[in-house]
Amino acid sequence: MAEAAYLLGAAAVRERCAQVLDAAERGRTRHFRLAPERFGAVARRIAAVTRRRFPDLRVPYHSRWRHFAAGGIDRAALVAPGEDETARARARFDLAIVSVLLDTGAGPAWRYREAETGLVLQRSEGLAVASLRAMQRGLFSADPADPWRADAAALAGLDEARLAAAFQAGPGNLLVGMSGRVALMQRLARSGLARPGDLCEPWRVQGRVSAPEILRALLAAFGLRDWGVHGAVPGDGIVPFHKLSQWLAYSLVEPLVWAGVEVTDLGGLTGLAEYRNGGLMIDGGVIVPRDPELPRRRLDPREEAVVEWRALTVALLDRLHPLVCAELGVPAGEFPLACLLEGGSWAAGRELAAERRPDGGPPLTVVSDGTLF
Repeated sequence: MAEAAYLLGAAAVRERCAQVLDAAERGRTRHFRLAPERFGAVARRIAAVTRRRFPDLRVPYHSRWRHFAAGGIDRAALVAPGEDETARARARFDLAIVSVLLDTGAGPAWRYREAETGLVLQRSEGLAVASLRAMQRGLFSADPADPWRADAAALAGLDEARLAAAFQAGPGNLLVGMSGRVALMQRLARSGLARPGDLCEPWRVQGRVSAPEILRALLAAFGLRDWGVHGAVPGDGIVPFHKLSQWLAYSLVEPLVWAGVEVTDLGGLTGLAEYRNGGLMIDGGVIVPRDPELPRRRLDPREEAVVEWRALTVALLDRLHPLVCAELGVPAGEFPLACLLEGGSWAAGRELAAERRPDGGPPLTVVSDGTLF
């Protein structure tokens, strides 16, 4: 039981990913080798992207709320208009939880046209805005008079056809992983919460919570597990990532702060083991596939090569953090990893992908049904 509890925490993610990096530094990893001479160039790239995007270096946290603001539009202001702050807080919690769990990768072909603005969006920004507009229209609510909510009854009854219609997905506008997204919403319905956002209510009442506590509560409530097995890790070999759950934890920080809650130990969470940060590591030359055919293979998310890629990504983000802060001239304690991700590494990974590949996709092809966390 103690080991299971340990694996459901951010500290285990950081520690076990570091073990894989240690093996790579000793030349004992099977799938990738390190190119430490590239660390400086990648740190400078992240710093340059950060300065371009945020010239004053007032970088917000990496969060779903950045995607809700696609096109420079403050869509957070649209949530539950006219309600008191308690009701607006619950609506924001519901929205963040549902929207993050619906964002398991869109694929390169999908587009969403926002009727209210005429903007055409794709990937994470498109999924965010589509989910916000779907909530605005009451897709996740069982009460037609109260659209700005997600409740168990509506989530349990959600099907692929209704979700696809809300996301404008179909044969000519393919959105990958639709069945996985519906399964996730139905899992939320079985969590025992009347609304997903009810999870945050005790924190709102007590007025204080740590970021690692948020992650543990999310993993316990929603049963989302994300780990793999790697030979460089002693004993059971398990390497936890909890990528989407950590992304959700980051995305709940702002709604909690807006509700008057103090969120502590943000640095207790880790970098995210996903394809933008991971793509940066490969495209930036920090890690190099030992097999030149690896980028041309279709990879199962559980195979060791993918686990190694993700583990190195998490550990290298920690390694790059002080280098980027030095390039920016800011103390690492005043520029947390959440700002590095937003400034930052995620955007730099997207830019490099667009430079290297016509579709802007990742350097490795991981076959997923949309339920990889």
